[in-house]
Amino acid sequence: MGSWFQRPTPEFIKITAPQTREVRDRIPKDLWHKCPNCGAIITRKDFKANLSVCPACGRHERISAMDRIQQLVDEGSFKENNASLRATDPLNFVDKRKYSESLEAARKKTGLNDSLVSGTAHIGGVEVSLGVMDFAFMGGSMGSVLGEKVTRAMELSIERRIPCITVTSTGGARMQEGILSLMQMAKTSILCAELEQAGIPFISILADPSTAGVMASFASLGDVIIAEPGAYVGFAGKRVIEQTINKVLPADFQTSEFQREHGFVDMVVERARLRKTLIVLLRQLMAMPPIPLEEEEGSDSQVVVGKA
Repeated sequence: MGSWFQRPTPEFIKITAPQTREVRDRIPKDLWHKCPNCGAIITRKDFKANLSVCPACGRHERISAMDRIQQLVDEGSFKENNASLRATDPLNFVDKRKYSESLEAARKKTGLNDSLVSGTAHIGGVEVSLGVMDFAFMGGSMGSVLGEKVTRAMELSIERRIPCITVTSTGGARMQEGILSLMQMAKTSILCAELEQAGIPFISILADPSTAGVMASFASLGDVIIAEPGAYVGFAGKRVIEQTINKVLPADFQTSEFQREHGFVDMVVERARLRKTLIVLLRQLMAMPPIPLEEEEGSDSQVVVGKA
């Protein structure tokens, strides 16, 4: 008589991995992408085709400045300005290593000279002055070069009377430049005021993260402020605020959705709909006739503006 505690031994099929290097080399490196939020696995090709958004949970991952520009502008219309501007090390700053060494490492890693790419382009046929930040370059931090490039982009908008658009993805001011970095907050804010006086539209797009000195200056001064879903948007960190006020903050505190509910952000727009949303806004702000857009589920006419 068999025991209740005896279980039949399952049969397993033995699977052997390819042993030869020749076979292993047929499998491309970085073939798969795993979502850090939900764990869904997708091929990198399909992930990029989906604009670096997880198809399972909708997480919007960070993308490079050039990928962002390619997604937003009319094909072949982007012309880069001020690409040769490079930061120096006026303070001879040293933390874990010299600032000059950190700059050189970031340049090699990204192929950029600093954390913002600027230029002119057309979006839906409307010429714009564009500045797009790249978080991969020292956390998208704002130093003297970024501040100067944003300033020049806004000055170009005023000169040509074309809209200005910035896309932020940043940890804030670049501490290695000290007061020179903090001065960029005032500098760019002054240009925002000049844009307003000239009647030139300024659209600020907040990607993950958009924080600190950049958020406390030009990024929060747009005529229209758009954020991507789930982006971290705020000034100081959540833990710092909790320790300061001695209160537990909501779980969704400083997300783009939280900021829209509280009137700080005008729209939360999915990446797949961002270009069409910009086309509608730009033509309205420039008093231009609308152009036909494809009818599809979740079209720009359904974008929800922040509640009053």
